[in-house]
Amino acid sequence: MTGSSALLTIARDYFENIVAPAAGEIDRSPVALREALRGMGDRSLLALKVPEKWGGNPLDAGDFPEFQILAARYSGALAFLQTQHQSAGGFLAAGHNEMLQRAYLPYLARGEKLVGVGFSQLRRSGEPPLRAFPVTGGYQLTGEVPWITGRGFFEAFIIGATLPDGRALYGLVPLADDAGIRFGEPMQLIALGVTNTVKATLNRYFLAEERVVKIESAAAIHENDRHNVLHHGFYSIGCALAGLDVLREVYRQKRTESIANALERLEEDVNLCRQKMRDASEASFEEKLFLRGRAIELAGLCARAAVIASGGAANSIDHPAGRVYREALMFSVSGQTLAVMEAGLERLLSRDGRCYT
Repeated sequence: MTGSSALLTIARDYFENIVAPAAGEIDRSPVALREALRGMGDRSLLALKVPEKWGGNPLDAGDFPEFQILAARYSGALAFLQTQHQSAGGFLAAGHNEMLQRAYLPYLARGEKLVGVGFSQLRRSGEPPLRAFPVTGGYQLTGEVPWITGRGFFEAFIIGATLPDGRALYGLVPLADDAGIRFGEPMQLIALGVTNTVKATLNRYFLAEERVVKIESAAAIHENDRHNVLHHGFYSIGCALAGLDVLREVYRQKRTESIANALERLEEDVNLCRQKMRDASEASFEEKLFLRGRAIELAGLCARAAVIASGGAANSIDHPAGRVYREALMFSVSGQTLAVMEAGLERLLSRDGRCYT
């Protein structure tokens, strides 16, 4: 068994046997969520995009999607929180600041240092929400970061701001109030509010040169989104499997033919989409985009099937069908671009009844 395969086995054991039984509590309790994140650190599962030379435990390209599916299948809240940290680790490792890399990367795998991200605003068109202006020794940042997940969990986050020439500046900023930066209260969200998503307001916040991770072209984030269009789709597949798990449990209790038929047909569709996504490395962007939309659609279908089969009990805040349904809503917009939005809407409006053409 390769190192990557062994690590995936460790992850599977942790998610199935430790996280899954506590999924309801993790969805509601920051303490439980923090403990679940710590458990990943104890198993060195928090630096899966960081090279070994920096203390990471990188998964093979074929194993990482399976890890994403596992995480989302057993706890959407934990999957969403840890992916911010995993993304930050990969971003730091790909940066140009060796001092920051030495200070953070060796400590990410075990969760000795935890870092999030806050640069989705760079995807927005029109007036940049956050601007960076060169000054002596660094940059002054003014504006807003509308979405940062992990306040109270992460010590810092990678911020993204637009320079006067249009390029994107990325820097490492403490996730705590400081001179020139203030964070709002955790947002009241319909899903995964336990992950403490906040907004930051900056007024001439000074980012020292030594805290700059890298500077890229304005187009780089959009190019990366195209290249990784399937990335968040694997979380949707995991969510779809979570819905099927609930549906399977309801069938054990009710033993009705209609639930059995729904389970069989949806499971077939999810497995087919999952395999097509795994085999899509050489596919066109349009083909990948279709699969991303299909994965989003399947997460919603499986979650709704779980709710319908569960009946009125699904209305309980503690019922797994309701939790998975809320997670399906979140994964339908996670990492969304205009193209992904259009693909998701297109699947909703499809009337031919066919899964693939």
